[in-house]
Amino acid sequence: MFAPIAAITLAALPLLAAATPLDTRGEPASSCSTGPVQCCDSVQKASDPTAAGLLALLGIVVQGVDVLVGLTCSPITVIGVGGGSCSAQAVCCQDNSHGGLISIGCVPVTL
Repeated sequence: MFAPIAAITLAALPLLAAATPLDTRGEPASSCSTGPVQCCDSVQKASDPTAAGLLALLGIVVQGVDVLVGLTCSPITVIGVGGGSCSAQAVCCQDNSHGGLISIGCVPVTL
């Protein structure tokens, strides 16, 4: 029963996740000490219905509703050299351990 619900939720995520514009003047990417900078399709507050639903589905509890979470993220491994670009939103996140589906505690960065 869980697998069909998860599959439907994941398939609908790009349709439901409205991109939330972030301040493009974030911290420098070099200040990210929690792992590689992430390129996320969408960055939202944990209280946003889409993010909150996904967090609940995965059983993830965050410290506050104002915590920024990145949805559908992939690491940017080489900054400033060819592959170090992001056409969506570049962020540095405290917790990237959820397979790219969701990253928690994100801060915008400039590449």
